[in-house]
Amino acid sequence: MSSVIASTRFSILDRSRIREGSGGPQALRDTVRLAQEVERLGYHRIWVAEHHGVPGVAGSAPTVLAAAIAAATHTIRVGTGGVMLPNHQPLVVAEQFGVLESLFPGRIDMGLGRSVGFTNGVRRALGRDKDDADDFAGQLAELLGWFEGTSPTRVHARPAEGLRVPPYVLATGEGATIAAETGLPLVIGDLRGREKLLGAIERYRGAFRPSAWADEPYVIAAGTVAVAETPELARRLLIPEAWAIAYSSTHGTFPPLAPAEEIERRTMSPKERDLYESHLRGHIHGTEEQVADELETVIKETGAQEIMVTTSTYDRDALIASHRGLARIAELGGSR
Repeated sequence: MSSVIASTRFSILDRSRIREGSGGPQALRDTVRLAQEVERLGYHRIWVAEHHGVPGVAGSAPTVLAAAIAAATHTIRVGTGGVMLPNHQPLVVAEQFGVLESLFPGRIDMGLGRSVGFTNGVRRALGRDKDDADDFAGQLAELLGWFEGTSPTRVHARPAEGLRVPPYVLATGEGATIAAETGLPLVIGDLRGREKLLGAIERYRGAFRPSAWADEPYVIAAGTVAVAETPELARRLLIPEAWAIAYSSTHGTFPPLAPAEEIERRTMSPKERDLYESHLRGHIHGTEEQVADELETVIKETGAQEIMVTTSTYDRDALIASHRGLARIAELGGSR
């Protein structure tokens, strides 16, 4: 195995994608079972996402789901990718992570993003506005203050105060600068837009200020990685999510995942076809040997200390097989 890959951590982000013919409850149970499987394979951490009012995503309460995963596993780190801070009061977020860390000490990660509700209706339901994302840096500082016991309100976040829950910033562009200036690890994607990705990572490292939370820059590069016996089978893993993204771009709603063979039979408008084809390109996919070569290039280019795999597909067994193949490439402890 490449020494570059051997020195890199590998982790999983699962969005609890709903599949056609199934529902949200099953998607959440699938996420918990996936966590158990990737723990056995030796992955470093598993994170879950936050989406509100999305037909194709069941993960709406990441700290609740993280608690279920942590209770069902033993060693893998568990966290959020992420809690969207503009949607919440920082005190409540601190309290939730304080409870998680108290119940599962040393295993909880606090991944934080700056997105606000996806649609006007969702934002109204959350009591938020698009502009709330503009104060992410202030919200982040307030949140960390609850752990440090420095809130000017004289209120104390229990049981968070005094605990060390590692914070991570999910970012593109401006968010990378906030991560650097706050002195926090950076989670950035996606791997398809390599030039933009490299520019943001370079800015992050150049502007990084050591903090009480991190002495030096730490980069987690996130993106789709699909491993199968043949390049064609690996590409088929990409089809359901590529179509879901194309559909959402043309219909304004993100649908459940459909089987690849069904999507291939569909008649698409020229715009849908262009979007669909574009979202199939640029991902890391192929046989174990092909993926190993691509990963080595990505890790060398980005200098990332960790790769976070964000793959979603309809076929759950094929997804687990892909994660198993990647575990073999990286020679993770449970892959043998």
